Amino acid sequence: MSLIAADIQRVARLARLHIEPDEALHYAAQLSGILDHFATMTVIDTTAVTPLAHAIEVVSGSTRPDVVTEDDHRTELQTGAPQVEAGYYLVPRVLE
Repeated sequence: MSLIAADIQRVARLARLHIEPDEALHYAAQLSGILDHFATMTVIDTTAVTPLAHAIEVVSGSTRPDVVTEDDHRTELQTGAPQVEAGYYLVPRVLE
């Protein structure tokens, strides 16, 4: 798909953006290249490819166990706070 500067100017106007004519030419060339890249990807035969639920298929046993690796230092860190209640920092009301 080929875009021209007028296409870019029209989209810029709809987005209420000011784009110089030389910028429109530059963006038209860049976006045309991106759209051409996607067009070439649509030609690829993917009939033998198994669809995935996620982009990265997790292999069994390849992940680390879900265990806590850090100690809880909340009480130590909150000793310097002006006001703390039930583990939460108390701050002055900002909105009324």
